[in-house]
Amino acid sequence: MMVSALIEREQASSAFPVRNGVFIAVVGPSGAGKDTIMAYARDRFASEDSVEFVRRVITRPSDGATEDHDTLTEPAFIEAEARGAFALSWEAHGLRYGIPASVDATITDGRVAIANASRGAIPALRARYENVAVVEITARPEILAERLSARGRESREEVLARLARASAVELSGAGVSTIDNSGGKEIAGERFVAIIRKAIAFADVGRF
Repeated sequence: MMVSALIEREQASSAFPVRNGVFIAVVGPSGAGKDTIMAYARDRFASEDSVEFVRRVITRPSDGATEDHDTLTEPAFIEAEARGAFALSWEAHGLRYGIPASVDATITDGRVAIANASRGAIPALRARYENVAVVEITARPEILAERLSARGRESREEVLARLARASAVELSGAGVSTIDNSGGKEIAGERFVAIIRKAIAFADVGRF
């Protein structure tokens, strides 16, 4: 996966890193339930202006079964990227992903922005934003395999390949938390809510 060179050039300017708020990057393997846990937390913070759940732009149609996102064709995405529509963009699994440029204002305002991200994009996120928390949502291997197989979209070999890719990039550095979503969504969901509360508190006092 390669983060856009355009974004990397922008990060070299004196405007970065963007300060005040916190960017929470949610990562984890397919089948871990990232969208489910994020939806749980979104409901808990629906009435709070201090938190923004970021709607990503992806070169994939929205099917209603996975992440709710905005869709662009690949040529339209490349054009939008060139005119600075994204704070960050990257490629993974044959698709392009973009975080809207408006997130910079969210962070500057001292708020918390939460978005699904890819592991390979974490270094660029840390370069762009001063305060980045990484939340890895995962589950036991047998549960991941069961969930992926239940989708019926991939062969056994494709499922195994996905699981292998999920462990290929090791997360390190400060601000990394892991949530096991092998059980009920309320257990993992409340752990995620607690992390968001901590981020809100940090934005108020200036340390995370």
